[in-house]
Amino acid sequence: MNKKILTASAFLAAASMSFGFETWQGDAMVYQVNTELDAGGEKSGYWFNYGDDADGGASTVTWPVDKGTEWSPDALDPIIDYCNGVCGTFKLSKGTLTYDPFVGIGFNVAGSTDADSDVMVAADATAMGGVCIAYSVDVGASLEMGLGDAEDKALGYDNPFVTLAKSTAGTVKEFAWSGFKQAGWGDGKITGEEAAAKLVALKFKIQAKDGTSGEFNIMAIGANGGGCALTAGKGGSAIGAKAIAGSLKAQLSGRTLSFGKSVAKAEIVNLQGQVVMAASSVKTMDLSKLQAGVYMVRAAGLSQQIMLK
Repeated sequence: MNKKILTASAFLAAASMSFGFETWQGDAMVYQVNTELDAGGEKSGYWFNYGDDADGGASTVTWPVDKGTEWSPDALDPIIDYCNGVCGTFKLSKGTLTYDPFVGIGFNVAGSTDADSDVMVAADATAMGGVCIAYSVDVGASLEMGLGDAEDKALGYDNPFVTLAKSTAGTVKEFAWSGFKQAGWGDGKITGEEAAAKLVALKFKIQAKDGTSGEFNIMAIGANGGGCALTAGKGGSAIGAKAIAGSLKAQLSGRTLSFGKSVAKAEIVNLQGQVVMAASSVKTMDLSKLQAGVYMVRAAGLSQQIMLK
């Protein structure tokens, strides 16, 4: 019942014929899930947290480090760096709810059509075939398909989901869209395959009895068969960080990007997944012709987010 996220399910973002949902690994120092289904507003794939407070609940998530970056106070980038995933400590509190309290972590599949809009649109994610996920959690949880406010309400918030078993050590699971089922209490009916064709968000949801507490970590997520893998977890050594520390350094000074040594190939990628600049056998790159905004740098094992002002 995440009523804080505004959606417009009538709009379906077109999926690429060459489906390219990249498996997100929490230890790769990448903060955005690259769905290849971005609707143009540069808001797809960023992790957000939600809870039951809109309906009178008082559940909370305590983060191991402070949230926020220079461009967004709500960004979970510092948490991802620390956790090699998205991790936190939850405490469920019923407040005035008439049902079990919950907290959740999710990301929008297509985002918005406009950078200034908070209206999240739907995309046809059928080609994903389903989902793989690597996670740990101290209680049973679920992976839920978000379809937008209007669709969710029409279903009586009985959204298709799969059950994620308790796993304190961490586990990897794969689910076909056909495995996502409704609980059965809602008036509207929809299959997992039908929901995949108009998917707005994927949500990792923890819902249990009042007073339940524990920890969680979402370590990887991708398409069915995408090769999700466990990471070192909270406080561990990130694979991506090791690669960068051992072989490459990327630093941005003004509009000049420096790698510390010559790299065979480097790419600058915008938030739609488009390569906007590429170079071979370079030690530095002049980014002065690019528009201000957030980009990804890819080079020799490096995948790093930068912000141009």
